[in-house]
Amino acid sequence: MAFKIYTKTGDSGETSLFGGKRLPKHHIRIEAYGTVDELNSYIGLVRDCSEDTQIRDLLKTIQDRLFTIGSNLASDPDKDMAVPDILASDIELLEQAIDRMETELPPLKNFILPGGHPTVSYCHVARCVCRRAERNMVQLSETSPIEAILLQYMNRLSDYLFVLGRYIGMQLGAEEIAWQARK
Repeated sequence: MAFKIYTKTGDSGETSLFGGKRLPKHHIRIEAYGTVDELNSYIGLVRDCSEDTQIRDLLKTIQDRLFTIGSNLASDPDKDMAVPDILASDIELLEQAIDRMETELPPLKNFILPGGHPTVSYCHVARCVCRRAERNMVQLSETSPIEAILLQYMNRLSDYLFVLGRYIGMQLGAEEIAWQARK
């Protein structure tokens, strides 16, 4: 039997978590994992634009980890369910990538304006969506338990995306424009 993409069960403005619990589609839990999904799509866009195999491979790994985070957020917290996990090594992988890129980048002395090349801009959009997902997760954590490592991963991922934007800009020879306050 073929799988149908539409179920019609969400037509009244509710959706189901893994485990069967129904929530309104505007619930912060739904907003959180929906924003993680949006982030995953933007990271796919960055991956599609990159010619660097090492970057593409890490972005694919990040996309896999975002599905892990999404599955955690989309699971009923009131049920004891086996869900994939994020490990400290996942965060370390991001930190190592940041450290590698920063050895090749000039020191950051000013705030920089997002842009310079479409791929750099996509990195900055992904970074902003990552921060929004993190804020949603923090808000959710005020009323429902969320593993601290999920928040740590999202925080480090936004740092990675910022540095990645700078690094890709350097690879492409794009100008990095410093923000200057109006005098």
